[in-house]
Amino acid sequence: MTETLPAPRRRLPWSRRTRLGVDLALAIPLFLLEIAWVVLDAIYGVGLEVWAAQGDQSRIDAADLAFMDRLQVLQIVVVVLAVLAALFRARWTMIAHLLVALLLGGALAGERHDWEKSHSSPGCVRYSANC
Repeated sequence: MTETLPAPRRRLPWSRRTRLGVDLALAIPLFLLEIAWVVLDAIYGVGLEVWAAQGDQSRIDAADLAFMDRLQVLQIVVVVLAVLAALFRARWTMIAHLLVALLLGGALAGERHDWEKSHSSPGCVRYSANC
């Protein structure tokens, strides 16, 4: 009788864990690239725009808001990359991306806190219901 060959198994991304060397080869450069991106954007994106505004508060506010938007977009991209790393079972890449996402969340929270603190109205100074 003829023997039938089994169908070749397709390799699904989640079927096997990514090798440690490949995982670290992706995790370390991407981690450094994402951190460098944020630092350079803070220095050259916002810092130079604030310097060029020369005290024009509307341009400074626009630069700060644009920086917060870029931080939020980068955080979304990093979370998507972390999900893809989890799908491919690349543990260290996923951990690196989640660490960057947490750092971006902290930076974004700090920026929003500074924004709300500097742009809030003084509010009511009396402690009565008529304020």
